[in-house]
Amino acid sequence: MNRTTGSYALITTADETVRAFVPLALPPANPALSFADYMPLNRQAELALARLAGVAGLVPSVDWLLYSAIRKEALLTSQIEGTQATLTDLFEEEAGFNVSNTDDVEEVSNYLRSFRWVQSQLRDPSGLPISVRLLCEAHRLLLKGARGANKQPGELRRSQNWIGGTRPGNAVFVPAPPERVAELLADVEAFIHEGATELPPLVKVALIHAQFETIHPFLDGNGRIGRLLISALFEHWQLLAEPLLYLSGYLKQNQSAYYRRLSAIRSEGDWESWISFFLEGVAMAAADAEQNIIAVASLIASDRRRLLQSSKAGQASYRLFEMLPMMPRFTVDAVRQQLDTSFPTANAAVKLLAGLGIVTEMTGQKKNRSYGYQAYIELLTREFH
Repeated sequence: MNRTTGSYALITTADETVRAFVPLALPPANPALSFADYMPLNRQAELALARLAGVAGLVPSVDWLLYSAIRKEALLTSQIEGTQATLTDLFEEEAGFNVSNTDDVEEVSNYLRSFRWVQSQLRDPSGLPISVRLLCEAHRLLLKGARGANKQPGELRRSQNWIGGTRPGNAVFVPAPPERVAELLADVEAFIHEGATELPPLVKVALIHAQFETIHPFLDGNGRIGRLLISALFEHWQLLAEPLLYLSGYLKQNQSAYYRRLSAIRSEGDWESWISFFLEGVAMAAADAEQNIIAVASLIASDRRRLLQSSKAGQASYRLFEMLPMMPRFTVDAVRQQLDTSFPTANAAVKLLAGLGIVTEMTGQKKNRSYGYQAYIELLTREFH
């Protein structure tokens, strides 16, 4: 593909002169994208999203699904950047247990906080729309107190950054000079909110994510904010009623292709390969999420039947069981607090579920015992291995 997607600005930084890439505004032109090229892949992705939305109705509470889906996305998007935290670490940290890789878990927790805040803004009629301001605040929440806290949280970069290499001179890619970042992001914001383009929403999401990564507007956290932007755009264009998709799983599995496709846009003007890759990813990630929902629904239904067949089960054990998908690691005291009941009642409910093999005691101790809904945790962590 012989298409110009930007120009180079000569800049001097760290005593060397390098070429920084300044992308042209969206949508791609000369030649323009042909929607006909994407009709089959776009339709396939849209159908996969529709099936995912439909199968979510199998589970009594969509909150169960969201609890795990949002955490998977948070974890996977952070793992792309090299964090080592696991889903079990996240469950244990939320249960108040000590975890070894605290910094990594904090980064994932920050992403969750940032994600929830963005979603609340987009769902509030008086909240912020998708905008530079929204992304800056999401970035501030992402880096707050974590390892990137000294990288200007919430602020567009004021210095030159680069990707790969030890300095701009040997970098794989040098994004636009800092003084161009604000105008480039303003162009992206205008593209999101203009109604003129006939491109389908999923193709626009692909374009916007790639453009954001090319601009690389922050000193740190660009990848995670760029992928959070994908979720925000799904919300904005109502592509999925709830964020049940964890696209970062596909991007992590195909990480080298992900970066290669983004690079080919800048070097060869090849938007087409990137869009195809993205649409295939949406279809695959939606199918994976659909299968996972079916598996979770099947497990919970089976365990619920076991509980209902027990002559000893009572109100407290039923209520505890319904809480397990959103509290997979816990102590008896946490159950007491959640059920707002006495310790003996909470303890009896936990013992009943343990006796039925639904929950497992994790410590092997007589005191300070903790429990896990292990079959559920193993189901959720299966795709991480």
